[in-house]
Amino acid sequence: MSHRQVRARGLAVLQEGLSGRDLAIIGQVADLRLMSGRQIAAVHFAESEHETATAATRACNRVLARLVRDRLLARLDRRVGGVRNGSSGFVYALGTVGHRCLALDGPRPRFREPGPTFALHTLAVAQLVVDCTLAARDKRFDVLSCQAEPRCWRQFTSMNGGVVVRPDLFLALGVGEYEHRFFLEVDRGTEHLPVLIKKCRLYESYYASGREQADHGVSPRTCWVVPDEPRALRLRQAIDRDRHLTNQLFVVTINSRALAVLAGGGS
Repeated sequence: MSHRQVRARGLAVLQEGLSGRDLAIIGQVADLRLMSGRQIAAVHFAESEHETATAATRACNRVLARLVRDRLLARLDRRVGGVRNGSSGFVYALGTVGHRCLALDGPRPRFREPGPTFALHTLAVAQLVVDCTLAARDKRFDVLSCQAEPRCWRQFTSMNGGVVVRPDLFLALGVGEYEHRFFLEVDRGTEHLPVLIKKCRLYESYYASGREQADHGVSPRTCWVVPDEPRALRLRQAIDRDRHLTNQLFVVTINSRALAVLAGGGS
């Protein structure tokens, strides 16, 4: 038996031993690119399914340790919130065996420790997904579609040729009889406002292309989620002043109000 066959058999045995929850964890980490231990615990180890919150945390830690051991997940050296956050502060990415297990397209990537800016932004996007998932469990709305990068990217043709608009996230939420669709941009206050306005103009061009309306019958609004009220005000004023932008296409909110704004359709 060749080395490749031995590896294939080993992978098959490993896959047979994975639970539905294991696969769900691996799949979500692959989709969101990075998740913290706390985020994984919130989604996949509900306290209501364990005797205590401590029992839920311990179960999560055991599972994550096993997934890292088997290289289904990779654990970053950097923690979120420092050492005091313990195991919940660890950050996880898809491991090399996890890539094979999910049969993802393309060559298996070599794991590289991401920089802090990328990691913190990616975790902020993941937190929005976690918050929406938990809100849906509480029956606040239904998550009809959730697309992370690069699945949420949209390609269209403009006067300058082919263009790609790259949201951080696409969400379609069912609220009663209504469906609310959004492109999400999670801003951590690290970019200058002209950079954000330039991206708003790209969304405006995409809207004008009619591509989304032709494919889905409606164009999503773009929701900017920013860290604080002063930045939200500055961005809102910059959008209002820009004569190239359709104000109704954009909504600006802060992290603590994001779910309420999304559930309300951005009103």
